[in-house]
Amino acid sequence: MTANGLLQICVYLGVLLALAKPLGSYMAAVYEGRSAAVSLLAPVERFIYRITGVDPEAEMRWTGYVFAFLLFNLLGALAVYLLQRSQGFLPLNPQGLPGVSPDSSLNTAISFATNTNWQGYGGETTMSYLTQMLGLTVQNFVSAASGMAVLVALIRGFVRKNADTIGNFWVDMSRSTLYILLPLSFILALLLIGQGVVQTFGPYQGVPLVEATGYDQPKLDDSGQPVVDANGSPVTEHVTVSEQTLALGPAASQVAIKQLGTNGGGFFNVNSSHPFENPTPFSNFLEMLAILVVSGALCYTFGVMVGDTRQGWVILAAMTLIFVPLLFATVLCEQSGNPAFGVLGLDPAGGNMEGKETRFGIVNSALWATATTAASNGSVNAMHDSFTPLGGLVPMWLMQLGEVVFGGVGSGLYGMLVFAIVAVFVAGLMIGRTPEYLGKKIEAYEMKMAAIVILVPPLVVLGGTAIAVMVDAGKASVFNPGAHGFSEILYAFSSAGNNNGSAFGGLSANTPFYNLMLGLAMWLSRYWLAVPVLAIAGALAAKKYVPPSAGTLPTHTPMFVCLLISVVMIVGALTFIPALALGPIVEHLAMTGAY
Repeated sequence: MTANGLLQICVYLGVLLALAKPLGSYMAAVYEGRSAAVSLLAPVERFIYRITGVDPEAEMRWTGYVFAFLLFNLLGALAVYLLQRSQGFLPLNPQGLPGVSPDSSLNTAISFATNTNWQGYGGETTMSYLTQMLGLTVQNFVSAASGMAVLVALIRGFVRKNADTIGNFWVDMSRSTLYILLPLSFILALLLIGQGVVQTFGPYQGVPLVEATGYDQPKLDDSGQPVVDANGSPVTEHVTVSEQTLALGPAASQVAIKQLGTNGGGFFNVNSSHPFENPTPFSNFLEMLAILVVSGALCYTFGVMVGDTRQGWVILAAMTLIFVPLLFATVLCEQSGNPAFGVLGLDPAGGNMEGKETRFGIVNSALWATATTAASNGSVNAMHDSFTPLGGLVPMWLMQLGEVVFGGVGSGLYGMLVFAIVAVFVAGLMIGRTPEYLGKKIEAYEMKMAAIVILVPPLVVLGGTAIAVMVDAGKASVFNPGAHGFSEILYAFSSAGNNNGSAFGGLSANTPFYNLMLGLAMWLSRYWLAVPVLAIAGALAAKKYVPPSAGTLPTHTPMFVCLLISVVMIVGALTFIPALALGPIVEHLAMTGAY
């Protein structure tokens, strides 16, 4: 690794960790009603409650919190589905794009409502400006805010004693949106516009090419079917192109929240590698920082709200200590290049630049790939399908760890807290005492709910992959046979089954089979995790506080950091190493000639 590349990584990590305390403190003040922003915008918040009929003083039991959470997300998914289907008749559609097909609309509606943002379509050729703004951008805000609300409810479960309630979903979601996501998105959008990210309602623009180009394409009949000659061979026609169409639109406002809310869905088909969505190295740095900054800062928010900031630093340390070695592994794999070049008499020392933008290079491409899959974000500035086998394995495994290494805003931290509960339980068994975490006894009910949270994603990922490689509809979309084709399918279900949204590429996923299967995976992995987490919150809130004793495991020490990391890594390794061996590992052995 070059000194320049190492410096870029250090600057990124330094700024990210430096922002954890101030932003985390602010978010804790927001949720506890202590922030000046809450006082300043209180009239706006009260107006929202008045027009929606919400009583902000009415607390909810965990079952009521679940009902509100599920109802709101269901209505959001329905709204996005209907908007896509009817966009051909609605305004702000200067290109006259027709309504989206039923299966693609369903997949996209589930994807954005679950904070996954898996995209089986090309944004600039499928979605109108109205659908992008009113449907997708709105869901980027509220799906992220929903995850943050669930986290806050879980934190209250640790804090409260002998309580029946865990807060008000509508208040938690509204404050997450109004006081945190909206201001941050506004600032980031302005910075991105300053870097050249487009923000306009104007139609697409045609520009003349410096030199006309021509190519042959299949000739189609009036019904859109290929024309064939008497021998059954396709008939082609020569086409000369002298103009290029530049896709435009209100992109900056969506790009800002897609990163801050760990959503990841691109306004354009090639996502954050598009020059209108991520034009400069500085915009690239800002967007990468936005991917992890809220998730990292929420760790400090957790520490403040439970009354012991050391607890938040421990969780952040565990996340960082998993993230950094995997980041360097990805960079080194990509900088090593393909040994096949040596066989051809070429020098592989330049690294693997296939599928990467030259304005970002290997380090920033690998850093983005690691950050976006650690954070349940899913946006990309390089093609993961073109990474080396082991370079592509790391982003895939980061998702398979359960998206708890930073993870989605809210969802990543509550997932890591579930692992912390498991780690405390394991330690309690080892010392022969009832496990305790933050003054609450961890008993059978909490462990059952934790088991659901940990086991559902692997079941969805491995089960979905197994079905896809067995049925013809799943195999028909694979254009790279062998180990790499298997990796593409495994990556797709790892992404959907952990609400990430990125894709390996090379897999034709916009088909009825994959739209339905991946949609089901996204739905199960979002709500079959959030509901047990809220059940844990309700159970913990009802418990009394247990003062620490001589037999209590300290959860603010380096030893607990190591224990927590071990639990996360062991669960991920035992669950997914066999599947990874069939894909990227065997592909690496074949590439190096060891297989």
